[in-house]
Amino acid sequence: MTMRIRQRLLVGLVGGLWAFATHAQALQESFDLGVPVPPTPVVIEAQTRLFYELHLSNFARRPLDPVRVEVRDATTGATLAVFEGEALERQLDRSGLQWKAEAGAPIAPGRRGILFFELAMPAGMPTPVALTHRVAYHAQEGEGILDVDGPAVPVARTSAVTLGPPLRGGPWIAIYDPVWERGHRRVVYALDGQARTPGRFAIDWVKLDAQGRKSGRDSGRVADAYSHGEAVLAVADGIVARVRNDLPERERLDERSDHALETGGGNSVVLDLGDGRFAHYGHLRTGSVRVVPGQRVHRGETIAEVGFTGSASDPQLHFNLSDGASTLGSEGLPFALDRFHSLGAYARIDDVGRAPWTPRREDEDTRRNELPAGNSVVVFEE
Repeated sequence: MTMRIRQRLLVGLVGGLWAFATHAQALQESFDLGVPVPPTPVVIEAQTRLFYELHLSNFARRPLDPVRVEVRDATTGATLAVFEGEALERQLDRSGLQWKAEAGAPIAPGRRGILFFELAMPAGMPTPVALTHRVAYHAQEGEGILDVDGPAVPVARTSAVTLGPPLRGGPWIAIYDPVWERGHRRVVYALDGQARTPGRFAIDWVKLDAQGRKSGRDSGRVADAYSHGEAVLAVADGIVARVRNDLPERERLDERSDHALETGGGNSVVLDLGDGRFAHYGHLRTGSVRVVPGQRVHRGETIAEVGFTGSASDPQLHFNLSDGASTLGSEGLPFALDRFHSLGAYARIDDVGRAPWTPRREDEDTRRNELPAGNSVVVFEE
């Protein structure tokens, strides 16, 4: 073998080893990025928002700390939103348990964080066909920031089904907030071998007076609440799928609530609306349910009364739409209400019952085919 050939072999071997070493150094363990349910468009206050969850699963042998998340249009590459700092912490549950998460704590090996998005689309921008996500994270103290890009996630093309009101009159506050630690939006149940979020679009309805009070008396008695005993209505034509009507009702607001999986929803009615959609009503007044399984009901028909059973914090109506008759073992689906009057909203949930809501600039605004905004106050036509 000539000297020149030996030199070439040596150069090639060194180059190959250098390339291998460089490639090895570039390998970094990252989060597994997953979106279990496609981003779903919902219209709120004339603005389209995409509701979905991004799961950050850590299969590495060391903690990983997400510090920045970018959401992009998969087709154009345009950045739609950036979350970091406080904005990231509001959207991110770092514990994976929707409970007692420490802000800024890395996600431990074998655990997952969940980002809860309600991505607002700029006015006039068409809904993207698909989204991608870039997550920046620290893998070890003292190291720089690393990036990982997730696969394209198709956006759901089906629109929210439009329903009639579940109640009459008002004012009613539509209680929900995506950032609440144990709010409906953030609670995942793993039943029958599959994790689901049944309350993704759930609303708790509580009746108020013009001063924003929940009751005309400071008695603590359930019967004095404005909500208690109000008629609950079928939101569409359907067939009664399930009924629970025997759970006891608490008489006072300060009595301990029931958080058991089987009974936390209180007395309930589930309506099969067809096309794989089921309407769920919870916390109903004991003995007030007027329907039985298999019965056909019509939109606007009274099916029960608002009560104080299960894990409710006030006499209230829990309402949500899902893809199954099981209260906890089904996936939450979007919906819109065909018509309601929006009076205003509360910036702080702690003010409900203690102070009036902040009114809209207009005395009253009629909304059509929308999901009411979180903690907004609305009136339904009688």
